[in-house]
Amino acid sequence: MSGLFTVSLLIKVCYFVAAVLFIVGLRRMSAPGTAKGGIVWAGVGMVIATIATFLTPDMHNQVLIIAALGSATIIAWVSGKKVAMTDMPQMVALYNGMGGGSAAFIGAMELYKATISISALSPVATTLALIGVFIGGISLTGSLIAFAKLQGLMDKRYTFPGQNLFNGLFALAVIGFGIYTFTNLEAMNLWIFFGGSLVLGLLMTLPIGGADMPVVISLYNAFTGLAVSFEGYVLQNEAMIIAGMLVGAAGTLLTQLMAKAMNRSIANVLFGSMGGDDSGSADGDQGEMKEIEGADAAIMMAYSERIIIVPGYGLAVAQAQHKLWELTQMLTNNGVDVKFAIHPVAGRMPGHMNVLLAEAGVPYDMIEDMEDINPQFTQTDVALVIGANDVVNPAARDDPASSIYGMPILEADNSKNVIVIKRGRGTGFAGIQNGLFFKDNTKMLFGDAQDAISELIQGVKEL
Repeated sequence: MSGLFTVSLLIKVCYFVAAVLFIVGLRRMSAPGTAKGGIVWAGVGMVIATIATFLTPDMHNQVLIIAALGSATIIAWVSGKKVAMTDMPQMVALYNGMGGGSAAFIGAMELYKATISISALSPVATTLALIGVFIGGISLTGSLIAFAKLQGLMDKRYTFPGQNLFNGLFALAVIGFGIYTFTNLEAMNLWIFFGGSLVLGLLMTLPIGGADMPVVISLYNAFTGLAVSFEGYVLQNEAMIIAGMLVGAAGTLLTQLMAKAMNRSIANVLFGSMGGDDSGSADGDQGEMKEIEGADAAIMMAYSERIIIVPGYGLAVAQAQHKLWELTQMLTNNGVDVKFAIHPVAGRMPGHMNVLLAEAGVPYDMIEDMEDINPQFTQTDVALVIGANDVVNPAARDDPASSIYGMPILEADNSKNVIVIKRGRGTGFAGIQNGLFFKDNTKMLFGDAQDAISELIQGVKEL
């Protein structure tokens, strides 16, 4: 008995240490300068919690668990090393879905064991297990759809008349059947409820446009965390409870912040996605885009006093962040004051542009948030927009007919001059035309961002 007590106490101490490391790691992840260290701290906590779990008395299937851990670690290590920055949002969505799915299957199996009298669950544990199955299932299939959309495997949106009403009724039906399953815990009812949650995840995500994907990924991340926490209670595993609560709380706060940055409610993101047909100004009503050569753009930038660079997904696609930092260093050495402006929903996932610039070695003190940088555009000689579209679209501020009206933007159009690096003349990920491209103070430098920035570097060298 004393031996078991000692082992049990050791496990709880390990879980406590892991929880502290999770909290410290998450805190350090909140700032770009300490984020890398935060990931390491949280990773060490997870290793400690995993090792402690193997000390659990009467633990079964250890060989299978070790095999799963080993193979998953190898796959994650290789894929993490090889994945391009442009594909990072897809990877995050995929891994998040796997976490939600794991939590859902754990809950389903615990409930299934209760139906065949292998184990008994209290009413509270049964309730939390069912909720975990519900939101974990939504996170699994919803994240997979988000992955498919970001990867270009399916269209950005699938809609049909009355879709929101149908989805709402289906959600109520699944929740109602979950209550019925609680009162009639049978295997068939359980699997029907689980299947309904999986279908609901599909229905919720299919109509959401690509521009809303950062918010959706963050929301499903919160779902996964909550599902893990609930199933941790069912298993009486303190590490799962604490880690899940931290992820759920962080995901919820981030989702709210991103929705606020778009001036939209979470309900509007889920049931009124932007994109598709925009009722704003038509292309022909806005005039024509004015093109500029790389050499001329280089001269304009080299003789500027202040430049603000607005990076977007096009920079990630071209993998041009290192070239951009080389250009920035050249301009800075010439006495130009250069800053970077980041919109909260720029890219395809939360913090995408921050990670991209950090990878190139851009100092954190050169990167400013939207609230801080917007007043500075009026004193800026050149705003260099690279592959960004919707986050600098003046229609969000000026055109009540636009579907993005009311969304806060980076006000690059207030600069004295705007240079936009863009591959073509099409719309952005939200499918909305950008009036910035037609303004009198805007010049378009068409081409791949890598090639265009190389032209700018060469032009500055020749001065």
